[in-house]
Amino acid sequence: MDREKQSRQVMSGVSDKHDGMKALPRKKFKKPSTSQFDLGELVRGVESGSRLHLGKAITLLESTNPEHKKRGQELLNALLPKTGNSIRIGITGVPGAGKSTFIETFGTMLTELGHRVAVLAIDPSSSRTGGSILGDKTRMEELARNPKAFIRPSPTAGTLGGVHKKTRETMLLCEAAGYDVILVETVGVGQSETLVRGMVDMFLLLVLTGAGDELQGMKKGILELADAMIVHKADRDNLPLAKKTVREYKQMLHFLQPATEGWTTRPLAVSSIEGTGMQEIWDMVKEFEQAVQESGYWNTRRQEQTRDWFHSMITDELLGRFYGDPERKQQVKDMEQRILNDRLTVSQAVTELFK
Repeated sequence: MDREKQSRQVMSGVSDKHDGMKALPRKKFKKPSTSQFDLGELVRGVESGSRLHLGKAITLLESTNPEHKKRGQELLNALLPKTGNSIRIGITGVPGAGKSTFIETFGTMLTELGHRVAVLAIDPSSSRTGGSILGDKTRMEELARNPKAFIRPSPTAGTLGGVHKKTRETMLLCEAAGYDVILVETVGVGQSETLVRGMVDMFLLLVLTGAGDELQGMKKGILELADAMIVHKADRDNLPLAKKTVREYKQMLHFLQPATEGWTTRPLAVSSIEGTGMQEIWDMVKEFEQAVQESGYWNTRRQEQTRDWFHSMITDELLGRFYGDPERKQQVKDMEQRILNDRLTVSQAVTELFK
């Protein structure tokens, strides 16, 4: 056989059509069915303090599935009589202030005092993908293993309104599960602080020594929301500077309106590494609770927060329905183009949309 014929020759294949290996069935992804969420079982599990059932209940509330959302609200309604029996504490601070370290040390101390602590750590989501790292359990390893503690990282899902709804409802579930101290950690400094201030009883601000003049503008805005200033990392060589910072904040706070009626905001030096100042913070929290309850502002604030939550939910629902209509979506898109082409003003477009 010459080389040309040899190059065109096709070798015969294996005669059998099967290689003898049994083909594995393809796995198909299935969304959780509503039958996987037994409401009666979830209610009993949450009321008994089961962290497993609490996690499932929160997952049900966070679901975007219409049927899950409906059943989640039924679950929350069944548990409402068990809610409201905790002190809710918001914790914020600039990146690097050591919020997670502080929460782990403070939360561990509270569990040793006999309290049950729930940590709702709001994680920033990507505005492009909606994904988030949710790394707070990694940063709070000891507290995450503590049977008297529950940590739930909550992604912002790119919208601060989502924080308000999900965190408020998760907080209520944690209270129904018997957690008497709720710690809400914010993503940092910004608009989310105002939202968290609107869902907690007491607001703590963690600051560092020697932060520099560039943060003064931020400090004043946040200071007006804070019920206590925690000068963090007050240990070792940094202790003298931390004490000096406490004195400076004491002077600064005299010129600001108190964040809570009947209470004067105080600064306190704390070290999470050495554990110093933690008992003093808790004593201050209890003093705050007593003072605000005696003034009658405790219930007033909670009622105001619930009313604000109601109105924010109305806004969210209106936006969802408006942009959820396919015809309306196309109409908005067409008007955007007309506006960009200088054929229509923004006010005219809005008026036309709402005719």
